[in-house]
Parts: sequence; C-alpha cells; structure tokens
Amino acid sequence: MFANKLAASLLALAAAASVSASPATFIPVAPKEDIVFSPHITEPTAGQIWPVGTNQTVTWDTSAIPAEGANQTGLLLLGYQANDSENLDISHPLAAGFPISAGEINITVPNVTMRTDYIVVLFGDSGNVSPQFTIMF
Repeated sequence: MFANKLAASLLALAAAASVSASPATFIPVAPKEDIVFSPHITEPTAGQIWPVGTNQTVTWDTSAIPAEGANQTGLLLLGYQANDSENLDISHPLAAGFPISAGEINITVPNVTMRTDYIVVLFGDSGNVSPQFTIMF
C-alpha cells in the first residue's frame, strides 16, 4: 500500500513538473503625466488683519487651472510660519470639498491665538501658501 501511495505521489510530482508556465509578458505602458498646478492666492494679502469670528473670503487665481483639474475639489488649512515650518492645523480645516475652479471660498475666522504670521494653504493637487497675515481679537 505504501508503494502505491509513493508511486501516485511521484506520478503527480512528475506531472506537475512537466507543466510549463508561460513567461509573463511585459506590455509597456506610457507613464501617466501628473497635471500639477498651484493657484496663486490673492486674498489674504500680506499684513491683512482678520478679526476672530468675522467672515472672510480667501481668493485665488484660476486662470492657469488645466481642463483636467477643473473638477478638482480643494482643502483650505490655517497655519503659521515658525521655525521654517508652516505649522498647519490639519485637524480643523477652514474649508473642504469646494471646487478649485470657483476661485474663492468664504470662511469664518476661528478663535485662535493672536499671531502676525498666519498663512492659509490651498490644496487641490498641490499646495499654495498665502502671504503672512494677522488674526486678532
């Protein structure tokens, strides 16, 4: 009985070895070109003052948005410049899900510490930073 099992196992092993797998075929694909655009933020301007709790409009230049990016949505974050970093508040976006092609978004200035080095960063497919401005009480 052992001989029968051994013979069957060897026969199965020989059959498996005789099956040849066809080599994988490489089909070259042209690399996808990323369309990167970074709209210039036009508001807030350098030195502008935003009182806490007020409504403000952040604007950006839409003239260079490619057709492929026309339906992209944006994310607007508040941060401040310190120690060569943008210190972005990713936990509390000022706005999200708005069309980049709109060129503006209205926000309410959050209750944050007074600083003179605040920035907003607009993300679509890349980020663009505003000039520094002030938030005060």
